[in-house]
Amino acid sequence: MKSFGYLVIVLALVIDPGKIGRVNSLKSQAKDAYLKGDFKTAISKYRTLVDSLGVTEDEVRLNLANAYFESKDTANTAMSYQPLTQSHNAKIRSVAHQQLGVLSNRENKYEEALASFKQALKADPANEDARYNYEMVKKKLEEQKKKEQEQKKNDPNQKEENKDQQDKNKDQQKDQKDQKDQQKQDQQNKEQQDQQKKEEQKQQEQQQSEEKKEQDKKETPQSVKEKLKQMEMSEEKAQMILEAMKNQEIQYLQQNKRKATKPKDRSKPDW
Repeated sequence: MKSFGYLVIVLALVIDPGKIGRVNSLKSQAKDAYLKGDFKTAISKYRTLVDSLGVTEDEVRLNLANAYFESKDTANTAMSYQPLTQSHNAKIRSVAHQQLGVLSNRENKYEEALASFKQALKADPANEDARYNYEMVKKKLEEQKKKEQEQKKNDPNQKEENKDQQDKNKDQQKDQKDQKDQQKQDQQNKEQQDQQKKEEQKQQEQQQSEEKKEQDKKETPQSVKEKLKQMEMSEEKAQMILEAMKNQEIQYLQQNKRKATKPKDRSKPDW
């Protein structure tokens, strides 16, 4: 009994019956104002609950965000819904994502809206409002992309840009082909020049060889020149002597040939 008495005293110190009554009264007043469409009063009551009395219930914070939403206070609406996307209550988390998606849709931010509705359905697959909004925005986004593609397709400026790009690509391909053809022609010319140089060099070497042979025939050997110089005889005089000696040798051979034609006397010995 003594322990029970201490518990009652502790609970009395922790729980203020007057505060609880005031909280419940403000909740009721805020709800009535909201249902009557008096969102300004509803916001004031919910703000008192949150800011002055320290109420942290997600349900109260969601009602405050809904009141901001209905009053078209976009800035405070987004700020109020955002923390609720982390709520432990899946249904509250789903509603917060759904309402943020509605805000994005109103600002024509369709991709952000679609992502928010997707998160709402992930938190609560039974959220039919989120499902409807998801399908609606998805269709709207597809139509928008299709319209943009048609505009680009029918845009004269876009067509002109496409034509310019095609012409540019053709020019680049032609330049590349011309460059390759030129490189091929240069290579062929180089090969022809190299072949011509080789033939000319070969002919020149042959000509030089023949000229050298002729020169060797015409030129008097150096050793003979030196001997003639020692004998104080000119090349012309030596040449005349050689010619005379050749003539004498020819005459001698002819005389021997005539002697050899006489019949041999076989009765006489060879000696």
